[in-house]
Amino acid sequence: METLGKKTALLGAAAVAAFLTAGGAAQADTAIRVTLQLPETHPLGVNLNAWKGCVEAQTEELDIQIFPSAQLYKDNQVPEAVGSGAVEMGTASLTRFAGSVPAVDAVYVPFLLDTPEKVAKFTAPGSPARAAIDQAVLEETGARILWWQAFGRTIYLSKDPIRVPDDIKGKKVRTFGKLLGWTAEALGAAPTLMSGSKQFLAYQQGAVDAGITGLTGAKSRKLYEVMDYMTLTYDSDIEFVAVMNDEVYQGLSDANRRIVDDCGAKVEQELRDSVFEIEAEALAYLRDKITIIELSDEEREQWRQATASVVDRFVSEGGPTAAKVVEEAQKF
Repeated sequence: METLGKKTALLGAAAVAAFLTAGGAAQADTAIRVTLQLPETHPLGVNLNAWKGCVEAQTEELDIQIFPSAQLYKDNQVPEAVGSGAVEMGTASLTRFAGSVPAVDAVYVPFLLDTPEKVAKFTAPGSPARAAIDQAVLEETGARILWWQAFGRTIYLSKDPIRVPDDIKGKKVRTFGKLLGWTAEALGAAPTLMSGSKQFLAYQQGAVDAGITGLTGAKSRKLYEVMDYMTLTYDSDIEFVAVMNDEVYQGLSDANRRIVDDCGAKVEQELRDSVFEIEAEALAYLRDKITIIELSDEEREQWRQATASVVDRFVSEGGPTAAKVVEEAQKF
């Protein structure tokens, strides 16, 4: 149950959003405010704007209003804000729904989805694993997943070089989800849960020694300015989702729902097809700005063995849906 304070904060942010959008462009029948955690220049922001352009090109009844860089809500607030209707739509890391649907963290289970082929099969629209997650999120939160946003793979940022698991023992590590906290613990580190928008200051001030994040986020948030090393573990897949309050979705006309869904499917595939190219471009950009540590097969195997217990813990504590999702993923 949400607390009165949380509800007040969410509704207060919604009021701010309404104030910000008042007097703007010509009014459509329905305004869809979207809270975005990243800058609009990030691939997820570009993806969201592509969806906005696609929708608005086909209907004059919807006015899509994007609020980037966590202006309205931090990523950990998005599930509650969208599910409650405080804002119509938002994007957030899939792990932010783990409080209600533990199975979503399957994408962060270390080395479960460690190849592009496995990721493609797991995230394919209609796959058993994805269908189970989409349905559970809708039932438990009231937020409907419109499309998945490929973010790329996990990497570690640090002040000191990290090459093997022993190098991270005893360090405070920024994480962005419960399961990633388990991964840090399995490695002998101390996890610190932190929103993406707080990373720069935390690294700059030394609040943590290292951080788990995505390659493209390291570029867009300029984290190379406050960290010295980047370790390409590529041990799990980062997925964001674009979600809409289900009552808002159901309130759209049949024609507008089709447009919303079709445009979502279109931009999802575009981002999925280009995510590894985007990562390669980000890596090329970062090479002269931060020391990059690429692991050998033997070193990566050490990481795999050190985090193997996380899989069993996830299945044990995640419930039937989590077990089903892992079972499906292990078939790949």
